[in-house]
Amino acid sequence: MYSGICRSNPSAAEVPHAIRFAIAANERPVGFADTYQGPYREDCRREAGDFIVRRRDGPIAYHLAVVVDDERQGVTEVVRGADLLSSTPRQILLQQALGFRTPRYGHLPVLTEPDGRKLAKSRRALPLTADAPSRQLWQVLEWLDQAPPPGLARASVREIWQWAIPNWKPERLAGRRERRLPPAKAG
Repeated sequence: MYSGICRSNPSAAEVPHAIRFAIAANERPVGFADTYQGPYREDCRREAGDFIVRRRDGPIAYHLAVVVDDERQGVTEVVRGADLLSSTPRQILLQQALGFRTPRYGHLPVLTEPDGRKLAKSRRALPLTADAPSRQLWQVLEWLDQAPPPGLARASVREIWQWAIPNWKPERLAGRRERRLPPAKAG
């Protein structure tokens, strides 16, 4: 976490530096009702500190970019992985500071390896293949505890979506931040 050492140092502007969003000393904790995780609250001052909005090498940082992008596109609902849950209070602070509306947020459980590491291409995660989209979509619904009927695994992608949308049960995901995949079968 950033210590704030450059806040009152005028010579800092003479060297390449990041630009940070300064969180006020009296800033109250930020809370919101997450669609899947329930109530979430964070004291950004203690948990994150002043965070970068423009990197030292020039590009705008993720938090500011996503807030501006969501506002410009009129986004009203954000659904993403629970690994990004702790980023949301900082984005809400930026939205408030810029006079933007705050979308509704829902953070789905992240699929993880059997050992708890985030599923990633750089590890054993297999790529999706074009020859089995129905089976793969069915499997994701199964992993997300949506209980798709077994016979649906052989249906078309369109039929699976036609079943999945009206049968989506977000309460089955309540409070779950990860969903560990079963160990790979040998052979």
